Amino acid sequence: MRHGKKFNHLSRTASHRDAMLSNMAVSLIMHKRITTTLAKAKALKKFVEPLLTKAKQDTTNARRVVFSHLQDKLAITELFQTISPKIADRPGGYTRIIKTGFRKGDMAPLCFIELVDFDENMAKTQKKATRTRRSRKSAAPAAEAPAAATAAAEEASVEAPAEEAPAADTAE
Repeated sequence: MRHGKKFNHLSRTASHRDAMLSNMAVSLIMHKRITTTLAKAKALKKFVEPLLTKAKQDTTNARRVVFSHLQDKLAITELFQTISPKIADRPGGYTRIIKTGFRKGDMAPLCFIELVDFDENMAKTQKKATRTRRSRKSAAPAAEAPAAATAAAEEASVEAPAEEAPAADTAE
């Protein structure tokens, strides 16, 4: 019986599974987004998120632990130099899985898995406010009223310092 065993073996031996997840993790770190099947992406998420958490602390031991899983020096350098500073304040959830459809040959569900902080499209940026077009009849009186108010305010601000300056000179 397999009570409580929730590990997906992905129809592979343990050594094949470890090698595959290691290679996929290296590709994810180097490219920031990879396309794969949904089952592999979920397995990869469980594999790579603890490594990203470990990479937050840039110590020799952390580098050795992550290297024991990935076995790629360039990926380790990329992880500790560019990725870990970006995820330093994030408490978890470093990856995102987005479903993209089904593969044509066997109808396997496809998705892409990406690092959350490196997606420009979903980054929280303020959008430029767009103005709506109004009819000219209602816009013309409305435009004249603020223009007249700003002109009156400018005249008052120009006149006020001119009056205060002579008064300040005579007080001395």
